[in-house]
Amino acid sequence: MSEELVRVGVEGRTGVVTLNRPKALNALTHAMVRTIAAALEGWEHDPGVSAVVLTGAGERGLCAGGDIRAIYEDARAGGTASAAFWRDEYRLNARIARYPKPYVAIMDGIVMGGGIGVSAHGSVRIVTERSRVAMPETGIGFVPDVGGTYLLALAPGELGTHLALTGAVVGARDALLCGLADHFVPADELAAFLTALRTEAPAQVLPRHVREAPPGVLEDNRAWIDHCYAADTVEEILDRLLASGVRAAEEAAATLLGRSPTALKVTLASLRRARGLGPLERVLEQEYRVSCAALTSPDLVEGIRAQVIDKDRDPRWRPGTPAEVTDTDVARYFAPADGAGLSLAAAGSPQEVPW
Repeated sequence: MSEELVRVGVEGRTGVVTLNRPKALNALTHAMVRTIAAALEGWEHDPGVSAVVLTGAGERGLCAGGDIRAIYEDARAGGTASAAFWRDEYRLNARIARYPKPYVAIMDGIVMGGGIGVSAHGSVRIVTERSRVAMPETGIGFVPDVGGTYLLALAPGELGTHLALTGAVVGARDALLCGLADHFVPADELAAFLTALRTEAPAQVLPRHVREAPPGVLEDNRAWIDHCYAADTVEEILDRLLASGVRAAEEAAATLLGRSPTALKVTLASLRRARGLGPLERVLEQEYRVSCAALTSPDLVEGIRAQVIDKDRDPRWRPGTPAEVTDTDVARYFAPADGAGLSLAAAGSPQEVPW
């Protein structure tokens, strides 16, 4: 089944991985993660493969994230399947970041959650006018993972905090601004771009296809974003947003008030801690602890129920307000997980790849 869900092949001198669950927006399963990892391992020392391309089947997007229905069932049953999935998924994220050959991610259409994990750690990240990029985890009582807190902590100013807490969806220009992508290529040029990669290195192909991205929205909102999200607590962030007098800020506050209060506080702590942890691997290890703790949280099950299972869009969070979430509640997410944690070797900095 894993071979059906991920198509793996070599086209010219390029190894191509195609996520192949278009009806599920190419949501990742554990088997898919293992298939991608095996392909990367096989190509790493293959002299016939000079670059890797990741793309998604269908017209809607690269990948909408992990299979949260499976996580929902596992959490309800008190199982360990999700922890095993995250362990292999985060290892894959780290491998992509250190891959010694160009890793070209086609971030066309919807790219969210786990989709960012298999694309935004690559060395050549392509967005189009159809790209819709987000880490929407707080809306289901979860916390950005797959190295998302690492990437968002590196975004200019407090843009990453805004995206992490609200789960806001951004287009190509804003993804470039936030460091989640490298190049804009119009969607109608993707086919020619990918064809050229069969015989040429990305550095040779990119200049012929990279264009100026359409305008975004984040740059014009930097003033209130940087001011409001620089606050030390979720409560103060909300106060600043509501007092700003800016409509977009008030809309952001309204969004936050609908998110899991616990997830908001743990996400803010995760981002702030990530800034001092160093390489991606250390942040992924932290995210693993946080994710495993979330698996036992009532908000994760409730959030997925409300958004995906029953679709009533009316989650009943516990606790129900940020003020009710204590420092002790937050601290438990960062405590060592029961059983084996996640330990990743770190190279110190991403490898230089021959573009």
